[in-house]
Amino acid sequence: MHSTDYSVLTDLPGLVQGRTKCGLMRRMFKPVPLFIGLRYTRAKRRNHFISFISLTSIIGLMLGVAVLITVLSVMNGFDRELKTRILGMVPHATLNAYEPFHNWKRVTDFALREPGVEAAAPFNQLQGMIAAGGLVSGAMVTGIEPEYEKKVSIIHHHMQDGSIDALREGEFGIVLGAGLASNLGVMTGDKVTLVMPEAALSPAGVTPRFKRFTVVGIFKVGADIDSMIAYVNLHDAGRLLRLDDKVQGVRLKMKDLFQAQDISYALVQKHPRFFYATNWTQTHGNLFNAIKMEKAMMAILLMFIVMVSAFNILSSLVMVVQDKKADIAILRTLGASPVTIMKIFMVQGSVIGVVGTLAGVSLGVLLSLTIGDIASGIEHLFNISLFDAYFVNYLPSQLELSDVVWVSILALFLSFGATIYPAWAASRVQPAEALRYE
Repeated sequence: MHSTDYSVLTDLPGLVQGRTKCGLMRRMFKPVPLFIGLRYTRAKRRNHFISFISLTSIIGLMLGVAVLITVLSVMNGFDRELKTRILGMVPHATLNAYEPFHNWKRVTDFALREPGVEAAAPFNQLQGMIAAGGLVSGAMVTGIEPEYEKKVSIIHHHMQDGSIDALREGEFGIVLGAGLASNLGVMTGDKVTLVMPEAALSPAGVTPRFKRFTVVGIFKVGADIDSMIAYVNLHDAGRLLRLDDKVQGVRLKMKDLFQAQDISYALVQKHPRFFYATNWTQTHGNLFNAIKMEKAMMAILLMFIVMVSAFNILSSLVMVVQDKKADIAILRTLGASPVTIMKIFMVQGSVIGVVGTLAGVSLGVLLSLTIGDIASGIEHLFNISLFDAYFVNYLPSQLELSDVVWVSILALFLSFGATIYPAWAASRVQPAEALRYE
């Protein structure tokens, strides 16, 4: 005798009273496929291997959904950090003059009249080596007007020590990134020397130009620009560049940073003889595109995990159908149609999909919200640095509802699709043949 589970059938009202099969099916719990499908799902099967396969299907689907949501959240986090930290410090776009100019306030007013421009600030740019205590580090030094710079940059929100307002004209103060200050071994109040690449003539011959600065502030945004950028007063930078009160250009902040290229181009077209434009897509666009491509590729690769879990559901249901052939035959003789049989096993497979998806979403959301702390804990526990190679030195994460929704829909769709073939195979079982050896 086969180990057939007749417990489902013994609960059918009127079975022992000899009711007709049509009347029996009418008196079953409604809807019939849902009742029997759920009963099969929670029944204790004698075939423990099938139960194990169903459990692994749920666990596999749960892990696939959780990992997919977590990885997408991490990629969203890197995308957010690029926008808020990197692009919060570097200009969205710049109007660079072919020749330095005096009336920079008129230029900022002109730029602000363009729809889509949120703020504008003048700048002078110079490169050089910053030296202190025998240590030297290269830096991009920007001359800024503090009040205007606050409108186009987030630097004032990330001051670790000192203040950007301390960059006053004629005092030759300098604000360093935390990484740059650490490399030079300096802190607020210390002196550093800016060595300019431009040579100057002196009685001793050709010597490099240099100027002593006092560190008046240190900022930290948690990105690689902490080791690359320094700020001085706009007019102090102009003196070093021998520009007097002139400036080299205007930095722009856009309401929508993805419109930076079009807006800056439109501004240049109004004065093509005086300005040329650059924007963030030229300086950091490759990094942004790399993150978007990595997110897409990771999503595609991780979807295969969900597909494998769906195949596990298919294989487990095929085994269940083989194990339940006698039950299927009896249900058919009691009046169940092939469609009803299909629905029974589709319910059973769908329950596995729903449970696995819900568990995976819960685990994925939990991991997405705590993955940064988990990574930091691992770094402290093993005294290692996992993210020094990236433009941020920690693991960011940003959970988005849209990702959770489409991952859930994908998992449910694949799970439901995996039930179709086993359910169709169950509906094709012939009662006489299945009961021949029972």
